[in-house]
Amino acid sequence: MGGAGGLRVSGPPVDRLARWLEGMATSCLTAMRYLDDIESWFVRAETEMSPLSGKTPPALLATLTEWPLVSAPMAEAITGASRTAVQRNLAWMEARGLIREVTRQGRYRMWCTAN
Repeated sequence: MGGAGGLRVSGPPVDRLARWLEGMATSCLTAMRYLDDIESWFVRAETEMSPLSGKTPPALLATLTEWPLVSAPMAEAITGASRTAVQRNLAWMEARGLIREVTRQGRYRMWCTAN
């Protein structure tokens, strides 16, 4: 997020500390932007998923909000839903542009939010 400028062992300690603090500030801003994106995604996804019934959609929504990458087995374990229900809901969300598959593999697929 912030780069490795503060980890370079070059220059006096004061300069190294300044680079490290700058990297920390950049990382904090990046993380705050990411959290803002997740918050806006959650509102959009919750609105779009409101017609769906059952426990799986809200549980899956919470899982995708809390984790940057989610696999079907992971979502199954976290939500307590069946693999079929998880895969059906992931496909539904992907078809509507709420999430995207990042691994591009038939096996070991991972999804993230589509901001």
